[in-house]
Amino acid sequence: GCMRIAAWNVCGLATSQKKGFKFYVEAEDPDILVLSETKVNNETVDPALKERFPHSYWSIAEKKSYSGTAILSKHKALSVTRTLPGHPDPNYTKGRIVTLEFENTYVVGTYVPNAGTGLKTLNEKNLWNEHFTTYIRDLDKKKPVIWTGDLNVAPTAIDLANPKTNWNKTPGYTEAETTAFKNILTPPSNAPEDSPRFIDVWRHLHPDTQHYTYFSYRFRCREKNLGWRLDMFVLSERLLEKVKMCEIRDEIYGASDHCPV
Repeated sequence: GCMRIAAWNVCGLATSQKKGFKFYVEAEDPDILVLSETKVNNETVDPALKERFPHSYWSIAEKKSYSGTAILSKHKALSVTRTLPGHPDPNYTKGRIVTLEFENTYVVGTYVPNAGTGLKTLNEKNLWNEHFTTYIRDLDKKKPVIWTGDLNVAPTAIDLANPKTNWNKTPGYTEAETTAFKNILTPPSNAPEDSPRFIDVWRHLHPDTQHYTYFSYRFRCREKNLGWRLDMFVLSERLLEKVKMCEIRDEIYGASDHCPV
């Protein structure tokens, strides 16, 4: 049978739940739902969600009502990791990553750090990218990986509405960030020899389409189609043959400033 996985930056789970979150979840009915930017301070016990997803795995930030990642699942995981192994500051990574191990795959849900206004946290972002790259390659040696969530990078010029004005100025579209992402997909010549390849699945299936997953609530961005494609599924190359579809649900907007994938 098919396994349906959805990823959604909910921009605050409590707020999203007041704005129609459940209508999407009921309509999509995913087997696994990866949530980012939950902003929750403790594990949410919502009876309806609990019934739909008996197994929930939360990574909660140290800072109150900040970031936060969760994976809600109909299937029990063999193991769960709530930080980024290898990163020198585990507290920094709390709320940003959940890895579930299943029999045949790892599912990694992330809310990747933002490089910050004026790129003031680009160094922290670079450190994250460095350790995450090692981590996902190491996981792939054990089992194929499904990496998803808000990856906070627009990989190429067709992944955002205004590439020229944002290049190296706006977080998510800098040389450092796009290069780090590209090097995960296709390891550069200086990477360890056995580094695996990964596929940005939506882009692979829609090579020329300009669809976005994030529209700022400000400046009427949504109606002007001024968006960014920041939310995606990145899979170990050997999983590609198993993919049936990958779609951006761009009609689902308003319960969050991101659309589900």
